[in-house]
Amino acid sequence: QVQLVESGGGSVQAGNSLRLSCAASGYSFSSYAMGWFRQAPGKEREIVSAISWSGGDTYYADSVKGRFTISRDNARNTVTLQMHSLKPEDTAVYYCAADYLAWDIDKADYEYWGQGTQVTVSS
Repeated sequence: QVQLVESGGGSVQAGNSLRLSCAASGYSFSSYAMGWFRQAPGKEREIVSAISWSGGDTYYADSVKGRFTISRDNARNTVTLQMHSLKPEDTAVYYCAADYLAWDIDKADYEYWGQGTQVTVSS
């Protein structure tokens, strides 16, 4: 049974940091690229960041570039999103997702999804 479980969300003030983690199980983690998406109320789910299966290639949305860092640990089947200098517009539910072999910015290409973790940033 495939499971992606996000953790680390919470409520913080603008300028602070959060670290999101996603624990994967039930599939061959190292064969999948991983992505972090977010969805704010009334908005479409959008990609935030992605990382290749090896960790050697990463992608960041322009809105988070320079503030967020994605990483993965294939030995522990985890992917992490370190978020710094958080802004109120970062408020959303954050999801991790798995995409076989190569990451994509299109959420339709991701096979597995977690349930999400809420991030709330107040001004």
